[in-house]
Amino acid sequence: MSTRTIVFAGVLLAVSLLLAITGLGYFPVPNVTQSATILHVPAIIGGVLEGPVVGLIVGVVFGIDAFVKFGGLFAGNTVGAIVTLILPRLLIGVVAYWVYKALRGGNQIVALVLAAIAGTLTNTILVIAFGVIFGVLPPAMFVAAIPQALFEAAIAVVITVAVVSVVRGVAGSRKGSTV
Repeated sequence: MSTRTIVFAGVLLAVSLLLAITGLGYFPVPNVTQSATILHVPAIIGGVLEGPVVGLIVGVVFGIDAFVKFGGLFAGNTVGAIVTLILPRLLIGVVAYWVYKALRGGNQIVALVLAAIAGTLTNTILVIAFGVIFGVLPPAMFVAAIPQALFEAAIAVVITVAVVSVVRGVAGSRKGSTV
């Protein structure tokens, strides 16, 4: 790992920790889950900017936070809690990276938009699917979560495009280290 990659990973981990610890990563919405999140966004940005390993590492914070907050719903089923609450969060940045990598040869904004949407949907779809499989969520949750998933994807798109555009713009205009 380069110094740049380590620094970016550290900054995004700090942002994730700040969002998780302060509660700023969650905000109330009037639906069945009662909250939406932006904790997936640092993992998406990490994956897009620095690769799947950084995306995975940053996603760990979101996974641990979710496990701490919602692990009790699994009534002693630790494997179910880990698979449902941690595994999808590890994959957010990884999926975002691969989508971005596949599309970055074309329009950069389109590649970033689709990477942000893919990362967000990876989280939402896998959490609900595993929650249904482990009997914690009803299958109807897929339909109930659509408005929230769209809202979270829209937020991820705006933040990801803005942050990555600024970082890449700065990196493109300087010589030497961008950190």
